[in-house]
Amino acid sequence: MQKTVINKACEVLSVNNPIVMGILNITPDSFYDGGTLKTDTDILFRVEKMLSEGAAIIDIGAISTRPGANEVSESEELNRLTPVIDLISKKIPGTILSIDTYRSNIAKRAIETGAHIINDISGGNLDPKMFETIATLKVPYIMMHMQGTPATMQQNPQYTDVVADILDFFKVQINKLKSLGVTDNIVLDPGFGFGKTVEHNFQILKSLQRFSETGFPVLAGLSRKSMVNKVIGTMPENALNGTTALNVLALLNGASILRVHDVKEAVQAIKLVNFYKSV
Repeated sequence: MQKTVINKACEVLSVNNPIVMGILNITPDSFYDGGTLKTDTDILFRVEKMLSEGAAIIDIGAISTRPGANEVSESEELNRLTPVIDLISKKIPGTILSIDTYRSNIAKRAIETGAHIINDISGGNLDPKMFETIATLKVPYIMMHMQGTPATMQQNPQYTDVVADILDFFKVQINKLKSLGVTDNIVLDPGFGFGKTVEHNFQILKSLQRFSETGFPVLAGLSRKSMVNKVIGTMPENALNGTTALNVLALLNGASILRVHDVKEAVQAIKLVNFYKSV
């Protein structure tokens, strides 16, 4: 299995053991923490806290991709994003930054500004130039599956077989990347909550090992999502316990990266699962 993510400086970030990606939302309208980071001090405090708790990657999102989210212009996304990349790169050098964007121009500018990884919720479907850009930039690429767009994805999502259908999507997209010379440093994200019902999400979680069998690391983004809240009756603000429970299941089923709002608890889950597997 390919278990390495390499950053722009050619330093190696291994995922032979699971790692944590901390979420940094710089949006006014994200489903959980939108609008909470208003100043440079807020941003640096949040990043330093996540790093101190064990985050290996900081994932920066400049537009909300929650269900029904309004589209943000490319210029607005860039105006939000580049000052934050520059700030973190200068004030906390060495931080590995992932950029949550589906736009190739944003990806290019973000990497030029100092980011290292591109995290694309559309898996290359919303911008036909994304794969060519990734091939040119030679940076790690997180390929997520989404049915529809953020505005439409939760309007009656349907699959013949949700796991098989997503695997078929990944195979097609991976072959496109391979034709451009991209053969490694790909991470697969089945896209919990992105065009899936609660039942779909749990079917994916139960079958997560099948995605690992492709040979690429798998990212699980379960943090405080509706698949937690709809089952146990919580809201995003009090869904940490449910999130941790699902993160443990994801780890037991082969996840290599946990994308979370709460880094400390995710790191603890990894330590416990690693110990459980070792005895």
